[in-house]
Amino acid sequence: MSSPTRCHERPGRAALTAALQAIALAAAAPGCALADDPTLTGDWGGQRRQWADAGVSFRGDYVSETFAAVDGGLKRGRAYAQQVRMGVDADLERLSGWNGAIFHFTLNDRRGVGISSDYVGNRLPIQEDYGGLYTRLTEFSLEQNLAGGQLNLRLGFFAMGNDLGGIALGCNFVNAAFCAHPLSLSGNSGWYNYPNARWGAALRYKLRPDLLLRSGVFQVNAKLGDKDNAFKPFAAGTTGVLLPLELEYAPEGGHYKLGMYYDTSRASRQGGSGTVDERYGVYVLAEQMIIREGRANRGLSLFGQYTAHPETSAPMTRWYAAGVVKTGTFEGRDADSVALGVVRAEVNPRLRMAHADSTPTPGGYASLPAGESAIELAYGWQLRRWLIVRADLQHIIDPGAFSYRSTANATALGVQVRITF
Repeated sequence: MSSPTRCHERPGRAALTAALQAIALAAAAPGCALADDPTLTGDWGGQRRQWADAGVSFRGDYVSETFAAVDGGLKRGRAYAQQVRMGVDADLERLSGWNGAIFHFTLNDRRGVGISSDYVGNRLPIQEDYGGLYTRLTEFSLEQNLAGGQLNLRLGFFAMGNDLGGIALGCNFVNAAFCAHPLSLSGNSGWYNYPNARWGAALRYKLRPDLLLRSGVFQVNAKLGDKDNAFKPFAAGTTGVLLPLELEYAPEGGHYKLGMYYDTSRASRQGGSGTVDERYGVYVLAEQMIIREGRANRGLSLFGQYTAHPETSAPMTRWYAAGVVKTGTFEGRDADSVALGVVRAEVNPRLRMAHADSTPTPGGYASLPAGESAIELAYGWQLRRWLIVRADLQHIIDPGAFSYRSTANATALGVQVRITF
């Protein structure tokens, strides 16, 4: 397989960047005609609203993340990655009288170069939109609301992580370790997050207004992540099913989630020979606004994450994350945000020991990093309802931990652009 083309070798990247800069400048200009629209493309002369009233809603968005590795890591350099997502939601009650039913269809396309994979060499992706660089089917599902919305069922081909294991506050950051799921869940099992899709059935039951129970059964098939199967949802390769259970408490201004899962697939025994059927894990996620300023969303929020997995089957045995997000930063900037977070993923000690035993390592087992950590500081400008520009600084500690090497701590600077079509 040929190596990825670098961003400076593709003139089209510079043109796209210039175009986005022009959009940002136009959006910031006083009297911009699109200032109050929730989307860049507006209402399509009223046609978009008419279709929505009839039950058909179109959606789309673009995300780009341009970063420079300025210190440490494997080498210095720049990388650009992007994602374009397009989809439609059909309210079958309006269209055909099918009470409480909604059909979802989504396509996803990713392109670019990874700053983590090509320059820093770390496990926690600095760009959350990098990976799976091709166009794929990401959702073909039917959602059904029952009992006045107390019970929600979803069947079809979709991303399991859309319903489980995430916290929205994490997407005030750019690193995929924060936005929006602990990577230990997908790194240690057949758990999968967007844009990966699998066949499954999801259940959400409202025990009371502030208490939700989520569960389901989901296909485990790693081959559906291959480019050749991007539009082959029935591709062979199923190894088992994943069974999750999550309880969410949602008081005013907060979300607290306690979850667990079991993957019936057999997996390689970590640091040894043979296989095991012990791919499981537990997690605790929490976010809470502790200071609210007025009636708007201005305020200060805290979040935390913890996951635990068995040494017999998990490359990452422990996961810790915490941070703070301030929404509403200056006078007149009610939708801007500033976020500071830290995350740590620990390498399975069995894998470190096996590597030290099989490979000459100066200093032996004790010299190998026990895990990788990332510290991120981000500021998001909500320039228009459809446009967010986020300046970002990340510092990666022990970026070679999951490659069993000592690598200099790395620093990366970048910008994320989010546009809703």
